[in-house]
Amino acid sequence: MTKYSFILLAGEGESFLGKLQELGLMDITRSAKPVDEDSSAMLEKATELNKTIADMRKMDFDKDPDRDAIIRAAQSVHVPAGDTERLMADAMAGLKEYEDAFEAKRREADEKRPWGDFDAGLIRSLAEQGYTIHFHVIDKKKFRKEWEDKFAVVIIDDGPKVRFVSITGPGDDALPTEEVPALSSDFKEAEAEAEVLKNKIIETKGLLYALAPKVQELEDRSRRTLEDLDLYLAGATAVKAAEDTVEILVGYAPEDDEAAITEYLDSTDTFYLKEKATVKDNPPIKLKNNFFNRMFEVLTDMYGRPCYDEFDPTVFIAIFFLLFFAFCMGDAGYGIILIIAGLAMKKVKSFASMAPLVTTLGIGTVIVGFFFHNFFSMDISTWACIPAGVKKIMLPAKMAGFDATMVLALVVGVVHLCLAMIVKTVMATKNKGFLNSLSIWGWTLLIVGGVVTGAFALAGVFDAAVTKWIIIVLGVISAAGIFLLNNLHRNPLLNIGTGLWETYNTVTGLVGDVLSYLRLYALGLAGSMLGFAFNDLGKMVLGDGNGISWVFFIIIIIIGHTLNLAMAALGAFVHPLRLNFLEFFKNSGYEGRGRRYAPLQKTNNNQ
Repeated sequence: MTKYSFILLAGEGESFLGKLQELGLMDITRSAKPVDEDSSAMLEKATELNKTIADMRKMDFDKDPDRDAIIRAAQSVHVPAGDTERLMADAMAGLKEYEDAFEAKRREADEKRPWGDFDAGLIRSLAEQGYTIHFHVIDKKKFRKEWEDKFAVVIIDDGPKVRFVSITGPGDDALPTEEVPALSSDFKEAEAEAEVLKNKIIETKGLLYALAPKVQELEDRSRRTLEDLDLYLAGATAVKAAEDTVEILVGYAPEDDEAAITEYLDSTDTFYLKEKATVKDNPPIKLKNNFFNRMFEVLTDMYGRPCYDEFDPTVFIAIFFLLFFAFCMGDAGYGIILIIAGLAMKKVKSFASMAPLVTTLGIGTVIVGFFFHNFFSMDISTWACIPAGVKKIMLPAKMAGFDATMVLALVVGVVHLCLAMIVKTVMATKNKGFLNSLSIWGWTLLIVGGVVTGAFALAGVFDAAVTKWIIIVLGVISAAGIFLLNNLHRNPLLNIGTGLWETYNTVTGLVGDVLSYLRLYALGLAGSMLGFAFNDLGKMVLGDGNGISWVFFIIIIIIGHTLNLAMAALGAFVHPLRLNFLEFFKNSGYEGRGRRYAPLQKTNNNQ
């Protein structure tokens, strides 16, 4: 990254940042939240616009049961002049009130309908003469027939719940049962009010239908508001100097764009300084990866981008996450399903960006699943259609007397950790110098050298005598770096104590780290056994293979393997991610505290 320092006269910052925004290459440090009332107002405005846009997008007029009436209302409605966003927001708020009131009136009509059609005026007239009408609803078993003889009772509905009214005059005894609130009107009045509200809903929807073509206008306003906010926040970070008469801005851009930026700045009257960014500057990070590795940048960003003096772990994640994912899935059939899912995701806009990654993981799963001779939890090494030559490249059942998959998981784990230690050594030498990294070199020589020597010995490249002397030399050199030279500026006795403590932590930590890779074997085994169980269950249901048994067989196989695939994919995502984020990053010294390069531009595309 190249660091640019700009010195501007007070008041020139806004226009200058606008030019940088057009250029689209300069990252200006911005505040993560509104810094004052102005930026807060812009953010609030953008939020309101986006909410109105989202509400309008949810309006599906074509599926509305009153579609024709809404279109007729839209043709006759008068769209008042004014702020489109405010018109839409007010119409939305009014629509919500009308819909709530309509539902309330509809429920009221439903509650009143069983009482039938009656004259509310007559009820009021009787009340003026001293007679009161009481409304009752009780369980049928609680209704007493003698009430009809003793009281003035009129049964309205003689169902499971008896609905009736009673009439009492001055001095009459009240019926000994609970009452419901008296009705001031019948259901027809509630229905009429509901119909009025229904018409208001259609009119309001007609207005929104007429305003719908202006949603694009709101989206443009929202975009411009966010651009203005981005521009404002960039300017708000300016350092005031010389009694507020000048402004100093700092920006960063990739070295590859230096020529274009310099040419542009030289064409203006802006005074600027240019220098190579340093670690202390904490410049933004722009990753440079090929197409394959770029698919896995999303995983790197889940942990954090590298600091300016760190390595980009994406290439290691791309290789080992793919390998670990395929190892955990371990089924070529499931890999084919993932490939199909990845290809289908390309057709869905919201998932299209993840489609290449899913497809790649599926291809890796097919290859590893074939190597493990596992296809929908069936052992394809027993199939007669598989050529004998092909079967020879499949993983054997046993290696050195142990389960071959378990041994392979541990071997892959050791390789992964050794690579992490090598990376840590290289980066420490680069950043601290060789003499200040002797302790790290000692551990890397001891562990990685020991692993390589052991591998050559097992392969028969080294005999026992050569192996012994190599181990002795490695041990002596490593011990010197670990116990005596781990800090050249410190007392040797303190170095020895520090080395002993590091030895304890490293040995216990490495054992746990290596054993962590057994999860690859365990997850693959669990998925394979569960799939095998569903296959056996399907065979039991199939029996002799009559017509109906095939239906149940297919249902069990599809549901069983779908559930198994979902659980296996979840585990195959989480645990390989853990092995990279914890075991690899810890042993490689990766911190991932860098920040993303986000240039000031018209359309902010995070890179």
